[in-house]
Amino acid sequence: MPKPLLAFIFIFLILISVLFANHQSQKEQQVLAPMPLIDFSLADLAGELTPISKWRGKILIINFWATWCPPCLKEIPDFIALQNEYADKNVQFIGIAIDTPELVADYLAFIDINYPILMAEVEGQQLAKQLGNVVNAVPFTLIVNANNEIIFRHPGDLSKTKIRQIIDPLVQQEPTKPITIEN
Repeated sequence: MPKPLLAFIFIFLILISVLFANHQSQKEQQVLAPMPLIDFSLADLAGELTPISKWRGKILIINFWATWCPPCLKEIPDFIALQNEYADKNVQFIGIAIDTPELVADYLAFIDINYPILMAEVEGQQLAKQLGNVVNAVPFTLIVNANNEIIFRHPGDLSKTKIRQIIDPLVQQEPTKPITIEN
């Protein structure tokens, strides 16, 4: 075999190995130390600005998605089922669409989503990046505990089983109250 071809194959295999290792390390990002959820506001489909703080004190599953993303659309029925299952357990799913309002409205005409959908359009990618989406993946899901701390990040689609694994212990806990010192 010619030396340039061998060199190309060797470099190609190294590149594939590095990309695979990076992909595996990005698949699931358990946050080592909980970090506070930044405050942000986004409009819903009606154009009403909604602050994320509206759901403070709840366990949040925040999912960045788009209508053009097959894994995103595959997750939505599971999220609907889980929202029904955990609705009375202080759990709130929130969809953040990285898409145009027109495409989202068209999609919502065909599926009855039982959780809030906020519109982020193009700036949604930047918000997701601020929240830890280092690979710019869609879908991208965060789980926030009742103390408003991000405890889990996940680029790519997320299974019902994994979500249950993370939120079941959270629904058993009481949120910690901030310590107040009186003078």
